[in-house]
Amino acid sequence: MNVIGLMQGRLSPPDRGRLQSFPTRTWRAEFALAQHAGLSCIEWIYDQESESVNPLRTDDGLQEIRRVSEDSGVSVWSVCADYYMTRPLIEPDGTIHQPTQRHLSWLLGRLQMLGARHVVLPFVDASSLTTAAQGHAVVEMLRRVVPVAERTHVELHLEMDLQAQPLVELMTAVAHPMVKYTYDIGNCAALGHDPTEELTAIGAWVGSVHVKDRPRGGPSVGLGTGAADFPTVFRLLGERRFSGPLVLQAARDPSVSELQLAIRNRQLIEQQVNVVAVPAA
Repeated sequence: MNVIGLMQGRLSPPDRGRLQSFPTRTWRAEFALAQHAGLSCIEWIYDQESESVNPLRTDDGLQEIRRVSEDSGVSVWSVCADYYMTRPLIEPDGTIHQPTQRHLSWLLGRLQMLGARHVVLPFVDASSLTTAAQGHAVVEMLRRVVPVAERTHVELHLEMDLQAQPLVELMTAVAHPMVKYTYDIGNCAALGHDPTEELTAIGAWVGSVHVKDRPRGGPSVGLGTGAADFPTVFRLLGERRFSGPLVLQAARDPSVSELQLAIRNRQLIEQQVNVVAVPAA
């Protein structure tokens, strides 16, 4: 069975009503809660707003993260680099923002010290690729950063809102095993993408999965209440022997505690994966 984890911050009350942010005051407590919820890993958040207090920045902070992780048995497999949502790697005119590229190289070094396996680079919403020039720039930027990824043993997982064909063209142009794709189930459903067409085209590049649900054109909703076709997605991932982490990034539910919601969502996904794993009679 795939490892099931949770996006950091989902086991804490939302900060100022935001759906996702680094939980400055409660990140330590989330590890014990994740253990109680039966989760194996946490996807760490590194954003610009809280960068000055993010323990990933300092050696003492890294040591504390490792200690809390070891005490709980909950690993940090990955980091979601929301920093690059507000400090995009690619400029609107299709040029590479050199200081931000250098920041990414620095961040990969920190992830190596942490023992993380991959970083998620979001090219969605404010950092979406909207022109051919931006697409070419991403390919060039990745080629420059790949040597750092190889040296640090940290994979680059791209989260994008491109259609299947442009995504295939981009991944083919990069053509490196350290560069993979983060498949976000809810985002793809909201965009109206056909999971069969999409995963048939890009399944070989999928390295990690964000599990959430959204109606077409709408915001995050509870798992199973939006347009996401979970049975089809997990069947196709199973057929491709996807072995990466499934990271819960579901909408919040004020009617239950964060811990109760995490347990409920984990059980729902385990049921989906188990159905796929059971051989036909």
